[in-house]
Amino acid sequence: MTRCFIGLGANLGNSHKALQQAANDLEQLPATHAAGRSPIYRSAPVGPQDQADYLNAVVALDTTLEPLALLLNLQALEQNAGRQRGLRWGPRTLDLDILIYGSTVLNSDRLTLPHPRMFERNFVLRPLADIAGEYWQFADGSSLAQRLDACPRNDLTPTTLDW
Repeated sequence: MTRCFIGLGANLGNSHKALQQAANDLEQLPATHAAGRSPIYRSAPVGPQDQADYLNAVVALDTTLEPLALLLNLQALEQNAGRQRGLRWGPRTLDLDILIYGSTVLNSDRLTLPHPRMFERNFVLRPLADIAGEYWQFADGSSLAQRLDACPRNDLTPTTLDW
């Protein structure tokens, strides 16, 4: 089993329900077990500002699915939630990203691991720290706490929304 962390985001339709359904669906993937869910946060959009705020969270999974197989499963869940790929960083019914897949470093045309923009996004790092701990060490030796300190401070607000 490999521990991986999945970033969840949504800002179209009932975003809270979309995150709840996605977290439940992630935990039902084949050869996969739930390992934790972060609190849900509200964040300002990245990219075009003429869109609603996002709800964001991170889910930890233990899986034997290979990274590309996991990616295909995530894309199927996005499709089932009505995701349409259009405007880059535009509004989404559901966005699922593999942030970390064990200690795997991968750079292909289909998938880059760890997620290439993760360190620029406090709406990813904060919920990741909530479930992985701020002392989590990355392959380069930096800790999650150090990465959070260096991360741009985008509008990020904890919510009282539950799973």
